[in-house]
Amino acid sequence: MPSRKPRVALFVTCLVDLYRPTIGFAAIRLLEQSGCQVEVPRAQTCCGQPAYNSGDRATARDLAEVILDAFGGYDYVVVPSGSCGGMLKHHLPHLFDDDPNLRARADALAERTFELTSFLADVMGIANLQTRYAGGPVTYHDSCSGLRELGIKEQPRRLLRAVGASVTEMADAEVCCGFGGTFCVKYPDISTRMVSDKVRDIVATGAETLLAGDLGCLMNMAGCLQREGHRTNTRHVAELLAGMTGQVPPIGEGRG
Repeated sequence: MPSRKPRVALFVTCLVDLYRPTIGFAAIRLLEQSGCQVEVPRAQTCCGQPAYNSGDRATARDLAEVILDAFGGYDYVVVPSGSCGGMLKHHLPHLFDDDPNLRARADALAERTFELTSFLADVMGIANLQTRYAGGPVTYHDSCSGLRELGIKEQPRRLLRAVGASVTEMADAEVCCGFGGTFCVKYPDISTRMVSDKVRDIVATGAETLLAGDLGCLMNMAGCLQREGHRTNTRHVAELLAGMTGQVPPIGEGRG
C-alpha cells in the first residue's frame, strides 16, 4: 500500500496574497510535485510580525490565536517567506508564555513549520521537481530572517542547481537589502543607502535574474533597480523552480 501523502497547509503571507499571488500558486505546484496534499486554510490572516515588531503584542497575540486554530491538524505548515516563517517558528510561541496550554499548541505549530525551500530540500528532497530552467545566470539574495533565524542558505541554491540554473554569487549576498519590514519606514535614508549598495552588487554579477525567498526584499530591490535604470529581472525563487516565470512579468513590472 502507498504511504499517505503529507498533509500540508500553505501559509500564503500578506504580501503574496495582495501583490504577487503567483508565488502562492508556484508554492502549491512545487509542494504537489513533491508528493504533498496541499490545503490553503481560508481563515488565515497576517502572521502578526508588523504588530510584534512595533511592540503591539496584544494585536500580535490576537492574530496568533487565529493562526493556531486555522493551522491545527496539519502534518506541516509551509511558508514561502523566511520572514513570516521565522515569526511562526521562533516568535509566535513567546506570545503565550503566560498560558501553558496555548504555549504548547504554539510550540507544536512551530515544530511543524518550514520555509518553502527548506521544506522541499530538507524534508521532501528534490528528486520530484519537474522544471528544467533554460534561462541565463541568476543571482540569489539571502534574506535576513531566512538566513539568520531559519538557517536557509544552501537549500535554495541546491534546488536551483537541480533544475539547471547557474547561480552567480554576488558580493555580500548575506547583507540586508534595507527593507527590514518597518525598518524602511522608520529609517528611510539608511534603508535607501542599503538597497542602493545591494543593487550595485546585484548588477556587478551580470546575472539576468535576481532571486530571493522573501517578497518584501524583492519588492524593495526591484524598486531600486528600476529607479536606477537597470533591467535585471526580479523573481521569487518559487516562481523559477515551478517553471512559472513565463506566466507573469518580473516583480516590479505591472502590479507585482
